[in-house]
Amino acid sequence: MDSTPGRRERKRQQTADLLAEKALELFEAQGYEAVTMEQIAAAADVAKGTLYNYFPVKEALLRHYFHQQIAATAPEVIGRMKRTPDTIERIRVMLRHAANWSEKHRRYWPHYLHYRIANLRGRDEERSGLEAFFFRVFGDAQEAGRLRADRDIATLVHYFQFLYLATYTRWLDTPGCKLEDEFMIMLDLFLAGAGRDAK
Repeated sequence: MDSTPGRRERKRQQTADLLAEKALELFEAQGYEAVTMEQIAAAADVAKGTLYNYFPVKEALLRHYFHQQIAATAPEVIGRMKRTPDTIERIRVMLRHAANWSEKHRRYWPHYLHYRIANLRGRDEERSGLEAFFFRVFGDAQEAGRLRADRDIATLVHYFQFLYLATYTRWLDTPGCKLEDEFMIMLDLFLAGAGRDAK
């Protein structure tokens, strides 16, 4: 079946993208806390009701912007992963990219993360797309014999996703903490285990 979105869906996506872009412009200019939903609606030249139909709160606009950026940079990251022969190193490539982007947007992460965790079981269209990345790289690593084969990929991805989010909370709560360093520590613990005899 043709998966190309129809005209109505394309229009809806364009409107959502515009609202998120205008919101980020205001956040950058005035600070996240100072911006109101009414200002965002005015900047996008839409009625307040239209804005609320798309995004009930400012955090939802952040979520859309973050997920939009993940989709926009996906081809570049996938290309770099394909050029990396070692399957575990591909995971590190992905994590380094996430750390670099997140450090540049650190001021928004507390708002995004709080909303993201509160809506972990959101609808498919609200997801970031990272889960597909995780399935790809963990699947490759398992096929290459770099990950244990007695656990299915869905289980490995499920646990890794929560470790991934937990790493962000440590980064935000620890002054001077570098996200890339924390990601590498988390990955090592995930791969080797935290037991005394783990190597």
